[in-house]
Amino acid sequence: MNSSQIKNPDSEDDRKVDHLRFHRQHEHLSKTFGNDFFGVTAESFARFFGTPVFLGAQTVIVAIWIAANALGFTHFDLYPFILLNLAFSLQAAYAAPLILLAQTRQAARDNAHADADAKHREAIAVASAEYAAQMLVLLRQNTELTEITKTMAARIEKLTTELHHHLLREGDKEK
Repeated sequence: MNSSQIKNPDSEDDRKVDHLRFHRQHEHLSKTFGNDFFGVTAESFARFFGTPVFLGAQTVIVAIWIAANALGFTHFDLYPFILLNLAFSLQAAYAAPLILLAQTRQAARDNAHADADAKHREAIAVASAEYAAQMLVLLRQNTELTEITKTMAARIEKLTTELHHHLLREGDKEK
């Protein structure tokens, strides 16, 4: 294996990888109730019901309602506040299904994202295993080359010593 066959982690191919590729198949779940007008409006209401602004505004409206009827400024809903109770019941009748639907869709999105994350982790594990295997092959090749180099160095040293002794013997013969 030569150096051109080794993958560079910063290569152009790796920079083009779609890191959200496992999540793309679940994009249709991005909106809780869908992408039409009803879906967007229903999601807005479901999200608004739990906000401090909604709770504060509802508290102020109820306080004004009770004060206006209890103090006699108006007489459309007297003490047991039946109309106020009806308003709360109507609000609960619409809020509960919207919130339950939002929770169900959120659970589906969470499951889809968990599945995508699991696939992504599996792909990373496979790539990591392939990279580790490639590194082991390179390490073995490097070890083999080091052993060959060591053997060749020992042989060169032996030949150099033999040549040196041979030249010394020839030099002694000539004298």
